[in-house]
Amino acid sequence: MAGVTADEPQIDVDLRVLFLSLARNWKRMLFVSLFAAAAAFAYVMLATPEYKSEARLLIETGESIYTRSPANPDTDRSLLDEEGVTSQMQVITATELLKTVADKLDLAGKPEFDPAADISLADRLMIIGGMMNDPADTPAEERVLKALREKINVYRVEKSRVIVIEAVSEDPALAAAIPNAIADAYIAVNQAAKLQVNSDATSWLEPEIADLRAKVRDAERKVADYRASSDLLVGQNSSSLASQQLSEFSTELSRVKAARSTAEARAAAIRDALRNGAALESMPEVLSSALIQRLRERQVQLNADIADASTTLLDGHPKIKALRSQLSDLDRQIRSEAQKVMTALDNDARTSKYREAELLAELNRLKAESARAGGEEVELRALEREATAQRELLESYLTRYREAASRNERNYLPADARVFSRADVPAEPFSPKKVPIVAAAFAGSLLLMAIATLVSELFSGRAMRETSGRAMSPVAEVAMPGAVDGDLAVATRLPETPAGPERFGGVTAADAAESLIASGATRAIFVSPEGNEAAASSVVVARAVADAGLRVILLDLTSTGAASRPMTDGAKKAGITDLLCAEASFSETIHADLYSDSHVMPTGAANAARAMRAVERLPIILDALGSAYEMVVIECGAADAAAVERLIGDDGDVLLSVIDPADAQVRTTAEGLAAAGYDVTLVAPPTIPSPVGRNRSVA
Repeated sequence: MAGVTADEPQIDVDLRVLFLSLARNWKRMLFVSLFAAAAAFAYVMLATPEYKSEARLLIETGESIYTRSPANPDTDRSLLDEEGVTSQMQVITATELLKTVADKLDLAGKPEFDPAADISLADRLMIIGGMMNDPADTPAEERVLKALREKINVYRVEKSRVIVIEAVSEDPALAAAIPNAIADAYIAVNQAAKLQVNSDATSWLEPEIADLRAKVRDAERKVADYRASSDLLVGQNSSSLASQQLSEFSTELSRVKAARSTAEARAAAIRDALRNGAALESMPEVLSSALIQRLRERQVQLNADIADASTTLLDGHPKIKALRSQLSDLDRQIRSEAQKVMTALDNDARTSKYREAELLAELNRLKAESARAGGEEVELRALEREATAQRELLESYLTRYREAASRNERNYLPADARVFSRADVPAEPFSPKKVPIVAAAFAGSLLLMAIATLVSELFSGRAMRETSGRAMSPVAEVAMPGAVDGDLAVATRLPETPAGPERFGGVTAADAAESLIASGATRAIFVSPEGNEAAASSVVVARAVADAGLRVILLDLTSTGAASRPMTDGAKKAGITDLLCAEASFSETIHADLYSDSHVMPTGAANAARAMRAVERLPIILDALGSAYEMVVIECGAADAAAVERLIGDDGDVLLSVIDPADAQVRTTAEGLAAAGYDVTLVAPPTIPSPVGRNRSVA
């Protein structure tokens, strides 16, 4: 910081000296570690050994594909998911189940499961002092259950349906008996739960089945009564009699119509043949007549006889004439018979027509009857659906009841888990682990002793060494007027030199502001060897730069706040010391100059000694201010070259604010800055007026 010189001693840790302390104290460290290891060895030798054993359960459905209910093949699927297995773990650790195990193994009679059976002297003293509850005040059953819960561990093997039951006991046989007893008790509880569920199901189904039987009888009786009252008799194919008759009459009507059409067509064909004198032999109706067939045979015979006689006789011969006369009679007879066939076909067509009219009338009557029956069948089907639903429900209940009753009678209640790995009596104790405990005691005590030795060496100061900054001539520290120990403004005065400050150029504060703006400087370091009165130059320069339109902030590093007080009307506000002590943020330490557009970061109200310990953060703060403002004006007070070196940055200018150039302190500071290679400008501070009405705010 500005008031800290480069020749101030800085403390560092000498690692070589620090770690050599371990070599100097190795005997003590080894002795303590060996003592701790011996104490641990005595503990593991005197401690009561404990044995651990485990049993493993597999959660699975006990039903096979032959015994599982066909109505609900997936009833046990929820048992096998992750939540189902976790739920079974809670059943295993249930109080009632553990009570059963405790009673079966008589754990109440074993001292390790009853804390009230053997109370040590230390525990008795704690009970008397009220620091511990008396175990005897707790019921024996609760004490046993609490001890049992502490000695068992039930967990699920990850990504499986396997549940592990572990138990720890001083007795190896008991360590194996407890997991096995818990597993057996769990299987028994599972079977008992199934038995109870089965019994509850049969008890519930019996009255339900009786009620359903009565409901089914009533529903079926309603169907029969309604069918009879509505004349909805059922014929074949479960259809109503009216609908069935309608179908039959429709079929008969179609057949009669077809027969009539056929008879009319055949009669018309024969009539046309007789009218046109066409041959009748090719007509099926004519050929089907037995008489016509005989006449045709006789006609064929006469034609043969005429042909035979014509070979020896002439056409005018009486025999041939007689044969031809017989042949003509046969033709007339055939046509006469064809006429009769035609008449019969006409009669058949007429009869079919009469039958068709009758069937059509009956069909119309049946249509009306079927329409009436269709409307009544809607109500009938509703009654039938109700009866069917009641019947199906009754059948399903009967199936479930028979299944549950048969399981109860045959005592077939498979559990939903099986023990696939029973606990064995352990041969070696589980605890205490002798070698790991002794080794851990030795290593831990050795580490603690090493840490204690290093810390002791650090606090003794033997491992601390001083480091110096840049070499300078001997100096004597002199406090500023009004400063106290630890203040930020500590001036360093060099021995007097023959040369005076006349060698430096001097300007006014206004000229200094113009020069800084022209040179483009981003940081202006003001040193005021003569104290608070000379600090006015930095305030005037900051306001002049702000009036020129640049964003500028003044950082007050004096111990008394000489530069920031005129800008805040003497108000005590958070500043640089608060920021270094981490008691305020950047936004809380930057304030507006009440009389210009510039900003100011005051000295602050935090402890200066604490702020000095964080002085290495000052360059970081200056860089942050430089990124936010176009120029940072720093008032250092009575500082020396080493302090300026911390603040100068890459393009900072050093200005020496003086009242009396012939002052010895001014001359000493100027010579010190020149010796350090700084180009110093002397600035004469003006008198700062107290303007009114120019209050500004932070943008």
